[in-house]
This record gives sequence, structure tokens and C-alpha cells, in this order.
Amino acid sequence: MSSALLPWQEDFRRECGIRRGVILHGNTGDLTSDPEAPGQWTALPTALMNLLRQRGYQHVVFWNRVNGVSGVDARTWGELQSSVAPPAARESTFEGNAYDMGDLPPTPVASPASNGITASADDILTVAAQWLRQPRAEKPVAFVLDWTQYLFGSVNSLSENERGWLLRLGQATRDAAVVRNVESIGQPQSLLVLLCGGLNVLPPSIYLNNPLFREIAIPLPVRQIRESAVLGLKEVFRLQPPLQQGGRELADFVDGLEGQSIRDIHNLARLSRQETEVSSALSLLNLYRHGRRHSPWEQLDHKKLQTIVETLGRRVKGQGEAIESVRRILVRAFTGLSGLQHSYRQRTPKGVLFFVGPTGVGKTELAKSIAEFLFGDEEACIRFDMSEFNHEHADQRLVGAPPGYVGYEAGGQLTNAVKQKPFSLLLFDEIEKAHPRILDKFLQILEDGRLTDGKGETVLFSDTVIVFTSNIGAAEVSHESQDVRNEFIQKVRQHFVHELKRPELLGRIGEANIIPFNFMHDDSFLIDIARAKLEPLRKGLKDKWGVSDLRLVKEAEILALLVRDVDRGTGGRGVPNALTNKLIDPLADFLFEQMAAPDQIRGKAIEVHIAGGKLLFELE
Repeated sequence: MSSALLPWQEDFRRECGIRRGVILHGNTGDLTSDPEAPGQWTALPTALMNLLRQRGYQHVVFWNRVNGVSGVDARTWGELQSSVAPPAARESTFEGNAYDMGDLPPTPVASPASNGITASADDILTVAAQWLRQPRAEKPVAFVLDWTQYLFGSVNSLSENERGWLLRLGQATRDAAVVRNVESIGQPQSLLVLLCGGLNVLPPSIYLNNPLFREIAIPLPVRQIRESAVLGLKEVFRLQPPLQQGGRELADFVDGLEGQSIRDIHNLARLSRQETEVSSALSLLNLYRHGRRHSPWEQLDHKKLQTIVETLGRRVKGQGEAIESVRRILVRAFTGLSGLQHSYRQRTPKGVLFFVGPTGVGKTELAKSIAEFLFGDEEACIRFDMSEFNHEHADQRLVGAPPGYVGYEAGGQLTNAVKQKPFSLLLFDEIEKAHPRILDKFLQILEDGRLTDGKGETVLFSDTVIVFTSNIGAAEVSHESQDVRNEFIQKVRQHFVHELKRPELLGRIGEANIIPFNFMHDDSFLIDIARAKLEPLRKGLKDKWGVSDLRLVKEAEILALLVRDVDRGTGGRGVPNALTNKLIDPLADFLFEQMAAPDQIRGKAIEVHIAGGKLLFELE
């Protein structure tokens, strides 16, 4: 029978024969396999009742502070209470005959979900404590206290009553008679089971350094369990193509359910039946997780990917090798081969890119261009300036403060951003400036594609692209070097291995994903950048003033004038400032002069001329 049990059920079955208390925490609100009917799913209390009865417990008493006692009928509960009452109370209750639990026939089994019998925390703990003290094991009783996260307040400020409950339980388990005879030692003793959502809600004094208590975590379902649950509902799911055992659609669907519960799987089956349009399994999963959002990854096709070099090259100049490297990585993700060298379960982010090179050469610009290409909007690039995360506890800004700390309700900047925009590019700018403790958070993201925030909610990164930018080695690699690419890669390797002592993080990123950027050796790159920056200016003039065009007469000379004084050491970063000083400010003065008759501007083009090293403007 035990072979059909889940691992945590096996642990529970074993430990309840050894300990006097078991704490079950974690995924306690989920459905679980029914020990009495393998392949069927039931609520946790029912499964526990069946497990405990199989283990030899005559009565299983459930209690919570709202519904009181359930799992036994009123007569049985009265008998359990009277067995620990003073002798006079027993005689008055049972007409002078002292009650012995073994003298009465067993009563019918009540459901843990049956109507409750009024009982306070003092009542249940008084009865449980007395039964825990008893050494005999012929008729053991199990007491299951449900929703115990609502039983105790803050562990640092327990009330007088709460401390009394802890003392009562501690005394009952510590002072219980020790059973050593061969006949009894193999039998279970009366047991206390505490159910809670998380172990941190219970006072640690209950279980720390206490061999009489054992904590057992109930995890989210593993892949095999998820697959079994999906196959059990195979006829219920309405999908196209339908799920088939051994099929690729089923494998992808089960992999995509990583982090979901059995109840989530049942909800998905209901959703598939209630939707008017039949969808694929992954589309259904996206709908369930994110609402009515179309996945950009499903819309990314072969034809669009063929244009990536040209599209990115319009905004990022002089970095053909970097753009080609980006193309290879995105093609790897599109073909489903990304991350397969680590695991066939594709839970990791769709792509991980590490841009390294001198300042002002287009690293951030390329990240924004990728976001626009993949997700249709540059706003899908969510930027984090890592110089703001250079102290030890800054990780709380990313994932949120733990319970009880200021800002807990607000959540984390990173986790909130991914919840709101699951299809996004996450840009971590100047990653070398972050505190090493922050970098540890990326280990979990890059390995498992998930992160748990301060509220205990799991956030998935499997639909994101992650881009790190860095200036590592920019001051050491020479402009004249013949092998800039390998020198930058070597500097990155040295930084992670010898300075940060985080070689495992470099392993998660992957050296194949390190993309060095070239230095800008001549003015042609700066001119190309200036030309590209003119497009937003033309659009702004059209939207604001109705100007049909901004034409540069003798364009080459004008662009050369604009970039002439740009500091080459800052790459293309000085181009926008040069445009402001030499073009935009004079153009603003020209428009201001024309404001007396704004209708004369609308529909006309502005021509820019060069004369005597200055720019002049005329309406066409």
C-alpha cells in the first residue's frame, strides 16, 4: 500500500509512529493523492484521516479555531474529554462508572469536513495534552490542528494564553512516560499534527531541538505527479492538438506547469471547457497565468527572425558582430534548443545576454532594440541600474522585504515588474557595481527560471529575456588590440572567478552568451548614430507643429559638424548632447520666432543649411 504513497506521505506515515508531534507545512491547501484510492485526488484533511487510520489510530480529531472539532461525533468527543476530566466529573457524566475507552464499541467514522463541535483552543489542547502523556498505545488518538498559522500571533510578542498553550504542549510531550517493552514500542502513540502554510508562522520553541517533533514539508507537485494529474483529466481538457501520452504537446504542457499545484491543473481543465475557442495547451497556460495576453513568443516566426540583423542595425551602429551574436542566441531560443545543455526542461529565461565593452558603444541601445523587436514596444525593456544595489541588503528592493519588515506589502521591484509584464526584457545595467549578495539571486533565476518574493509567491522568468551590461575591462583592453573579443571575455572570466569568487554565476550565464562590443575607431559610426537620432526629432516636429520634414542640405557636412567636438572616449554617448547644442537649440529659437504665425509652419518642411560653421534654417 505504501508504494502508492507520495514521498511526503511516506515520511508522515513513518514519523507518526515515532514522534509525538508532526508539523506539516508548505503546499497544505492543495489536493493530494488519496491513500485509500490511488489515482484519485482529495483534500489534505481527508488524506490525513485515511493515512492515520491505516496507521492504527482509532480516532482522528480535527480542530480549527473557527469550526471547532470535527472528524468525530459529539459522543466520541465527549468521551475523549471525560477521559481526562477529574474523577468527580467522570462519575456525574457517566452515572458513576469511570469511563474506559476500550469498553465501548467504535463509533462511525466522521468526515473532517463535517459540522464542527464547539471547542476552544484551551479545550482541544487540554484534551490533546492529556492523551499525549499516556504511554499506552492500544487505542491511540491523533489530534490534527488545522490552520495553525491563525492560532499564534507574532512569535516575538506572544500573549499570555499563547505562552500557556506552548507550555502545555511542551510539558505533555516532555513528561510522557517512556515505553520500552517490546509489545508496545512498535505501536504508534497518541499524536499531535499541526497544519500550517509556512513553518515561520509557528513559534520555533515548538520544534527546535525537540526530538519529539518533526517538520515535514509538503512540496508543489513534481513533474511525474503533474503528468499523472493531467493524464487523469485528459478527457476533460479541450485542446487542439489533444494531449496524448508520450506526445510532445503533453511534455511541453507538463514542463510549463512547473510551480503550479494540482488545483491549478483542475482549474486549467475547467478553463479549457469554458473557453469558446479551442486553443493549444501552452496558449491555455498563458491565458491562465497572464490573462488575455498573446504571447510574443508564439507570434515570433521564421520570417521575422530573418530580418533581425537589419532591424537591430538601424538603431545600433558599428556593432555587426554583437548583433550577429544576438541573432544566434535568439535563433537558439526560437528553435527550442536554448538551455538543453543543462536540462531538457526549458524553464529558464528564453535568452541570457551579457554585453561587455567600453561606454557609449550601444549596449543599452541594443537591449532596447531587442525588446522592441521581440515584444513590439521599447517599454518592454525594464531597466535596473545596478549601481543602486551596491549594499548588502539591497536584495530586498528586488524581491521585497520579509514579513514584519517595513515595505513588506509593496513587494519587490523585480518580482513586481515580472508579474505585471511577464513578456519583457530585463536589463541589469552595469552589473559589476552590484553587491555580490545581489548576484546570488540570479543563480536561481538563471538555473530554475523562478524567484520567490518576500510574500512567498513564486514568480516565473521563463518568458523573459535577461540582459546584463558591463564595462569590465574597458579601461584595460587597448583600442589597438587585434583580439578585442577574447580580451573582454578573459576580463569577464577573471572578474567573476577571482574578484567576485562567483564562478558558478558565470557558468549559469554561459561564456557563449558573453557579447563583447567594439571600440569606435572613426567618425563614420558617430555620423550614423547622429543620423539615426534625427528620426525622433522629425517625428516630434510633425506631431507638435505639423512640420512635414526636416531636410539637411549638404547632409554629410552638417553631420560632420555635429559630431566634430564629440569626445571619442565616450563612444556615441556624446552625440545627443552635440545634437542639442548645435541643432536642437538653434532650431528651437527658429520655431519660437515663427510662433507669431504658427499656421505658416504647418505642412511645410524646414531646410537646414550650413554656412560659416553654423546652421541656418528656412521654411520651404
